[in-house]
Amino acid sequence: MLSLRTTLSSALAAIVFALALTGTANAADRHVKIINATRHTIVRFYASRTSTNSWEEDILGSSTLDPGEAARINIDDGSGSCVYDFKAVFNDGTALVRREVNVCEIESYTYTED
Repeated sequence: MLSLRTTLSSALAAIVFALALTGTANAADRHVKIINATRHTIVRFYASRTSTNSWEEDILGSSTLDPGEAARINIDDGSGSCVYDFKAVFNDGTALVRREVNVCEIESYTYTED
């Protein structure tokens, strides 16, 4: 009986540990500071999971991001995903797309003129 209790306790401990690890992975911070280091104003900004074929809503809404400005943006869409494509649209009509940005591993992302 003692060995069954020990086995059950060990199994329960392993399950609790596995659940704790899963919770930590899903709780990754998906806030990213977007920095505009270009000469143009960012008028629209999109972040969509790489698994989607369309850009989601404009995260900036009616706001803009002038040259030299930065904004901390919550990229979390509730899916648990960490990898997103970014698209910044500038006031001169150009757009810069960055693919496969891991928002769980970075704190900031800077747009520069290439």
